[in-house]
Amino acid sequence: MKDCTQIFGLKTPVIRMGDEAASVVLEALENNDLHPEYGDIIVIAESALATSEGRIVELSSITPGEKSLELGGKYNLDPREVEIIIDECDEVLGGVTGALLTMRDGNVLPNAGVDNSNAPPGCVVLLPSDPQKSAEQIRGRLEEVFKCRLGVIVSDSRTHPLRLGCVGIALGCSGIDPVEDIRGEKDIFGRTLNITHKAVADNLASSALLVMGEAAEQTPIALIRGAPVSMVEEDSSIPNAAPDECMYFGVLGKQDHH
Repeated sequence: MKDCTQIFGLKTPVIRMGDEAASVVLEALENNDLHPEYGDIIVIAESALATSEGRIVELSSITPGEKSLELGGKYNLDPREVEIIIDECDEVLGGVTGALLTMRDGNVLPNAGVDNSNAPPGCVVLLPSDPQKSAEQIRGRLEEVFKCRLGVIVSDSRTHPLRLGCVGIALGCSGIDPVEDIRGEKDIFGRTLNITHKAVADNLASSALLVMGEAAEQTPIALIRGAPVSMVEEDSSIPNAAPDECMYFGVLGKQDHH
């Protein structure tokens, strides 16, 4: 393991539809005089990736349906945006003023990832179409150029129940073990860990968020060097817990029965 971990934020010009994500990363590395080394991890913000993929919708092109009008009025949301959210998610679980809580691809997230921050005026940005595939493609291009083993994470930011503020989360991951199973290991008092998994990719995404920011920083890419991770060649998709194995989902989902 290396002695320390370093995180470098990489500024870029405003990313436009049609920009090729790996080329944006390569240009940012060159402009910041950074040459990736074995074990380095590139983190790219989902909004930047989604923009490059053209995942932008003009609200003026959307005609909301009856359900969108109802939910928009109930939760003080633009019904056109609600129409997009419904189309992007698998299920709407509920909502609060200004946001819907949704299920998408086995994840619980607000507004199905539909976001108007860092989107052109009158538009919203959707999540990347396939963050895992994009992470693999970007990693392949970077390793071809730099001739060394690297990791790539597509990151987003989320809130935790009853906590103020956002933390990072990984939507796609390639080249590193995203979740380390440390069940069976001992704690400092010799007790065996029975349920603990280390969310490596999420922790790295959250660390990168400190230098990337979420507003007008124009720093959608970070390079992490010296992180204690396991590099892998096999599939490194991020696993989800089943709803009945999730404490929050399991407990809160039973509230209606009390």
